[in-house]
Amino acid sequence: MSSRLHSLVVENLGRRVVSGELPPGHTMLSEQLEAELQVSRSVAREAVRVLQSLGLVETVKRVGIRVLPAAGWNVFDPSIIRWRLAADGKGAQLRSLTELRSAVEPAAAELAARYCPEDLAAELMAVAAQMRAVGRAGDLQRFLDLDIRYHALVLAASGNEMFTRMESMIAEVLRGRTDYGLMPDRPHEEALQLHVDVAYAIQGHDPDTAREAMDRIMRRTVAEVESVWADEPRLFTEPAAGA
Repeated sequence: MSSRLHSLVVENLGRRVVSGELPPGHTMLSEQLEAELQVSRSVAREAVRVLQSLGLVETVKRVGIRVLPAAGWNVFDPSIIRWRLAADGKGAQLRSLTELRSAVEPAAAELAARYCPEDLAAELMAVAAQMRAVGRAGDLQRFLDLDIRYHALVLAASGNEMFTRMESMIAEVLRGRTDYGLMPDRPHEEALQLHVDVAYAIQGHDPDTAREAMDRIMRRTVAEVESVWADEPRLFTEPAAGA
């Protein structure tokens, strides 16, 4: 029960900070949180520690818990991604993530075609074939599960551990597209084929084709969802001191 309450408190406060309901500079006392959310001091404190680790808040002696501006958030954390996708400015978050994916995933596919172990390549082919069958049937939830696994496999097959660690981040944006109605009723046939093409190129150790096919997947993705962020301003932040 304590663990569940802790998760609920983190979710509650995290969403409110990210949405702007609790704006930068807003201060709270631990006692206020305990009373408002009806949790123990230990649950509230642990939740605040999690939010601190994400860069959302800081504790200031004799002041309390202070909300921090977005410039200091850990924007790669899956929780923050999920909360931003649920907020009014989801378009800007989706744009940032899609642009990041467009830069990384074609490179990951190319590396995978060079270095992928046979077992991962075989699983990728199997998942691509299942995606095509499920996509044609219009089962979007099952397609989402397979799509998440597919892109995680491509990242892992690159042999680059930093690419691999992006899997949970990419999973959140794929979930967000489905949860917020940004997927077509049935995935386009060309998109289904391109996923097969990437897998086939990786298994056949053809890096140029793998990169090109993944790039085409990402360009299709942009074309399908860019209307969501059409009116969203781009986000410019100052680089960290010493960077």
